[in-house]
Amino acid sequence: MPQGKPDSVPDDGLTTRQRRNRPLVIVHTGTGKGKSTAAFGLALRGWNQGWPIGVFQFVKSAKWRIGEERALRVLGDSGEGGRVDWHKMGEGWSWIQRPGSEEDHAADAREGWEQIKRDLAAETYTLYVLDEFTYPMKWGWVDVDDVVETLTARPGHQHVIVTGRDADPRLVGIADLVTEMDKVKHPMDAGQKGQKGIEW
Repeated sequence: MPQGKPDSVPDDGLTTRQRRNRPLVIVHTGTGKGKSTAAFGLALRGWNQGWPIGVFQFVKSAKWRIGEERALRVLGDSGEGGRVDWHKMGEGWSWIQRPGSEEDHAADAREGWEQIKRDLAAETYTLYVLDEFTYPMKWGWVDVDDVVETLTARPGHQHVIVTGRDADPRLVGIADLVTEMDKVKHPMDAGQKGQKGIEW
């Protein structure tokens, strides 16, 4: 796609402007680092456009204080750009052993998805970041077909970004933009743990 020109123009009856401004489903998947980071970069762009933004984190612990959350909350409260709402769904139930059963975590994930469905129906946000949302689908806690149907039929002008490894082929199939991030090399391979400013 050199110089921003598409390889082909579909015969869909849309004008260039209509086609350019279609709301997108975006998926960031793969084993490499940077899926969430890229999604939050898009959230910064959306904030600059004045869009209301909803971030829904499905895996990271509610106790973690990640840099993107603080930055986007400050920006959202600044009175400039768009507002930012940050929702943490559960207590880091995938990576950290916490009290509570798998059934409790599954119920939290399902309730998180139901809230997103309500927000989509109400057109609450222009940009949704569904961070690490591939995992509840992979584990069978959230029905993939329901996700696909809901995202495909969402009303209005709402962009949705889904991050996480192992994106279901059905989700990939309906997405407009899919990026697979592959790991070539990582400091953890050499025994180095995550560090401030890089991982959070």
